[in-house]
Amino acid sequence: MKTIGLALTDELGMAAHGLHVIARRGTAADVAAVAAEVAKHGVSDVVVGIPFELSGREGPRARRGRGFWDALRAHLTGVEWHEQDERFSTRMAERVLLEADLSRQKRKRVIDQQAAAVILQGWLDARRPLT
Repeated sequence: MKTIGLALTDELGMAAHGLHVIARRGTAADVAAVAAEVAKHGVSDVVVGIPFELSGREGPRARRGRGFWDALRAHLTGVEWHEQDERFSTRMAERVLLEADLSRQKRKRVIDQQAAAVILQGWLDARRPLT
């Protein structure tokens, strides 16, 4: 919980792209930083990754995150809120970054950004109708 990874999708909602990482500085500062990005990019939907336990239940990490998400929801009005299971998102992001042959130092700087893209892509894929 040291950083917040941000990702955006294209206008068609097909592909998620990592935006950047915000270093955590406290709830009020973090909410202001995320709200600024939402306004800057004209975001209409916010997808929050929920760190469920392997059993599928919310554990201590998810309960700790709820305070931040509640503060963010109270501050950001006019957007739709969605929750997405983020289990294994960091592992998937790590795999992508390893395949891209990024150094360990570079991976550490962008892992949460890439994990945010994985979470958003999972949400986008789940919304897409089956053909």
